Amino acid sequence: MLTIFLPAACTARDISVSQAQTSSSGIPGYTVQIVNTCVSGCPPSNIHVHCGDFTSARLVNPITFKRLSTDDCLVNGGRPLSTIRFDYYSTFMFPISFKSATFC
Repeated sequence: MLTIFLPAACTARDISVSQAQTSSSGIPGYTVQIVNTCVSGCPPSNIHVHCGDFTSARLVNPITFKRLSTDDCLVNGGRPLSTIRFDYYSTFMFPISFKSATFC
């Protein structure tokens, strides 16, 4: 008898959000990295993160990261995600954390 193991479905635990300060001269800069670690073959999409009143002194590509409303930012234009990284510039670091996504 042949046993086939299918990868587990993706969950919120498979989405990692990290950020770090990258510069402190002038307006401080921060790098954000959002990673999908799920290997099910069906990456999560429509990923939203908590982001407070996110703004940046330099434009962040809205396809990469876009604030839709207070504490709701869309990642990767809603498309499936493997890894995305972007920089923003602000007088302080915004708390960014996973909020919701569509999982297959």
